[in-house]
Parts: sequence; structure tokens; C-alpha cells
Amino acid sequence: MAYSYMVLGAGRQGIAAAYDLALFGEASRVTLADCDGKLAQSAADRVNELLHRKAADALTLDVRDEKAVRRALKGHNVALSAVPYFYNMALTQAAIECGVSFCDLGGNTDIVRQQHGLDREATRAGVSIVPDCGMGPGMGNTLAVYAMGLVGEPEHVYMYDGGLPQRPKAPWNYALTFSIEGLTNEYYGGMTILRHGELFHAPCFTELEMLDVPPVGKLEAFLIAGGVSTAPWSFRGKLQTYELKVLRYPGTFAQLKAFSDLGLFDLKPVPVNGNEVVPRKLFHALYEPQVRVNEVEDVCIVRVQAVGKKNGQRTEAVVEVIDYYDPATKFTAMQRLTGWHMSIVAAMMAKGEVPLGSLPLELAVPGEAFVREARKRGIKVREEIVDVSKQQPQLAYQI
Repeated sequence: MAYSYMVLGAGRQGIAAAYDLALFGEASRVTLADCDGKLAQSAADRVNELLHRKAADALTLDVRDEKAVRRALKGHNVALSAVPYFYNMALTQAAIECGVSFCDLGGNTDIVRQQHGLDREATRAGVSIVPDCGMGPGMGNTLAVYAMGLVGEPEHVYMYDGGLPQRPKAPWNYALTFSIEGLTNEYYGGMTILRHGELFHAPCFTELEMLDVPPVGKLEAFLIAGGVSTAPWSFRGKLQTYELKVLRYPGTFAQLKAFSDLGLFDLKPVPVNGNEVVPRKLFHALYEPQVRVNEVEDVCIVRVQAVGKKNGQRTEAVVEVIDYYDPATKFTAMQRLTGWHMSIVAAMMAKGEVPLGSLPLELAVPGEAFVREARKRGIKVREEIVDVSKQQPQLAYQI
């Protein structure tokens, strides 16, 4: 059976998702929609060129135009949102009304929880809604589910992830490979995690560790916002620990914490020479040109350590993905892990492999099924199970 998909947003992640759907998603039609019609056409042309056939079409569409969105969605099986997170609630409502399943790249846990509030409406409409796909928190949470299954009776889950340039350049040692709005959203507030079995709010830029991550090298690991999304609520009462730290090159933590302490990630306007200035908008204007690059050879890391019991023995399972820029397709590792996680979920939704309703990713998508699909695409998922019954559980990376 063939399926029709609409990808909203023709940037890097949208292109990667459209390509994957055309190649692996049994697609009869893939429509790339963007408010910039030239960008949408360029994205569709690139997908078609990579596949050496006509697989993708372009559409000029402003996601802020609710009537136009509803007209465009009709007739598709699944819609994928690769636009900034603050559009996703309205897009979810439109998809439900049009009887179209929907997934997105999320990025804001409060909005995701609002989307889950539409579970009854989605079920009645016969559609699946799965927010917060992508590399993080998407792939991280899905691999955590897989690692928990390897353990058997999990108690603790520790996660690390990061997207970095292979050859960092001072002073920033970072390359922006997705939306600046998504990045700074992760740098503001904090993250709700599980500690000692209870929900715990961990502020951004705390609990710094220095870790050795072969083959990348020494990296900083610290807490930011939103990296585990709704999983702590889903696993409360089942796990003692569920947490994630982001990985960055040494020196980044001090930079970002200084920006945060200055209030540069805040959204409340401040007076400047008689004008109202939003600090985060100013930060975007100054920081993005420093770290935005047209092409970057990057590396992405997602690693999960689950500790618990299996057959009565203390057991640790480690699941890890380290992915690199692909010179053949010129897709970054961030595109591959972010766009392809969403497209894998979208294909599963189209095939009826995801329950109806608006569900948390970690409850909707089977870990084993995702890993099978990821490996089919050449993503190397390494797994290791160790009997640690006579040892104390160790951190996933050694300091």
C-alpha cells in the first residue's frame, strides 16, 4: 500500500524527512510545504535528484494561515511538522480536524503536554498524534525504551546526547544545524527529570561533568531544558531515575551559563534607550551568524544506559548511536538522526503501527521496531548488556 505525506517546513530536517519517506516510507506522494515557495521547490528538487526520480512535490504554504493549512492537509495520510515548535499546537488541531495523523519535532514540553490533551479528539478522528520526534528528545527516548527492554526490570536510565562539528572552531566550538529558536528554547528554564522515583525540576546549566567519549574525545555534559520531554511523567512509579545531559566541547558550559546569567535567553522585553528589546531576539541576532554554517561535517551522539535486573541479576544495558555527516547525500548527522527519526515514526503511523490518539512518543513507538528501521537506513545502533550483579552501576561514560 502507498501513503501520502505532507512535510511542513522545507529546511534541513524537512528535506531529510521527505527523502527518507520517499525511499523507505512506501510513499505515493511527498509534499514539501513552506512559506518560501522557492525554498520548497529547491527542497523537492533536491529530494528528486538524490532519488533519481520524481518523488516529491513543492507547495507554497504559510502555516499561520489556518484555512490554507486545512485545505493542504486533506487527502494526506500523515503530516510532519519541521517548523518551529510554537506552531505545533495549531497544526495538531488542524490535522485532527482533517483526519490526518501528525508528528513533529517538538522542542517545548508544555506545548507537547497540551497536544496530549487532545487525545480524545484524535481517537475519535481515527488519527495518531506523536509530538517531540527528532534526535532529542525523540531518538533518545525511543532508544531508552529499547534499552529498558534489554534490561528487563529497569530502575535507572541515564542519557547523553549532542550534535557537534567534527572539527570545532574557537571560540564557539559549535555549529548550528537546526532552528535557532529550538536551540535557545533548550537553554531556558530547566528540565523535569526523575530522581529517587519523584519528579524533580533541574535548572539549566547545572551538574557539569567532564567525560571521555570515544572516539570524539573529552566533552562537557550538563543539564539543559526539555531533553526528556514527557518521559518522566510516563515512567513515574516505574523508574527511580530518568535524566539526560547534553554533550558539548570543553568551554561551552561557561559561555552558555554566562549568557544565561545575563538574561540573554529571557523572553520578557527590557528597556534599552527608550525601546523594548527581547533579550532572546537580540541573542539570536548576534549569536546565530557566528555559528550558522551552510555545510558542516558533524557528529551526533545519542547514548542511553539502563540499569536494573534481568533474571534476578543486576544488569546494565548500554545503547549508543554515533553518526556522521554523509558525503554521498550531503546530509548532516543532525539531519539523519532528527529528520529520519520523525520520518520513521510517520511511516509507522501511516501503516497503523502506532496507536490512535495523542500519545507520548515513549509510549507510542516500540523501541525494537524503531531500531530495526534505523539499522535498515544504515544508522549504527550499538548495544551491550553487562551483568553487574557484583559491581556498583557506573556512569555510561567514564570521567
